[in-house]
Amino acid sequence: MNVNELIEQQVNSNSVVLYMKGTAEQPLCGFSANAVKILNACGVQSFLSVDVLADSEIRQGIKEYSNWPTIPQLYINGEFVGGSDIMTEMYQSGELQKLLEK
Repeated sequence: MNVNELIEQQVNSNSVVLYMKGTAEQPLCGFSANAVKILNACGVQSFLSVDVLADSEIRQGIKEYSNWPTIPQLYINGEFVGGSDIMTEMYQSGELQKLLEK
């Protein structure tokens, strides 16, 4: 399985996936920590967190897969949502909570 197929499988077999630096329990950058905090505030009990620092192929591959240059990246129900700034805006407007309810 190549990296693109692996990402496709992760995104499509988990309702919420966060590609981040570090883990949900120990984020290694402020943006990733913010993303985890927002998901927790939305009541997300469990989600797949993928540490891009642990695998350089996934780190580069996710940027190409989404055509988005930065980490973290959030996927909900197979769809790319965005990074930390977009998550913050969507959370503040209530849009993220609605998306997570679906």
